[in-house]
Amino acid sequence: MRKAVRVRIRGLVHGVFFRASLSKVAIEEGVTGWVKNVADGSVEAFLEGEEQSVNRLVDWCRHGPPAARVDSVEVTVTGLQRTKGFMISG
Repeated sequence: MRKAVRVRIRGLVHGVFFRASLSKVAIEEGVTGWVKNVADGSVEAFLEGEEQSVNRLVDWCRHGPPAARVDSVEVTVTGLQRTKGFMISG
């Protein structure tokens, strides 16, 4: 079953390769979507794929790459968008 979520990650998540690392893990898991920096210092992502893969990626977001410090992760289930590939922006 496919699943789509929006994720907002807060903490020390800019300048620590969070977006690049998330993109790498997403591609490895076969998850499509996007990730971007937000002006308030958080990172936002849209993740779409098989439910188990999306869930593993959300779990990864709870700690991020080694240099990150994740304070909170908000997850909102959303509708499928049938995205292709994974894009890093902003």
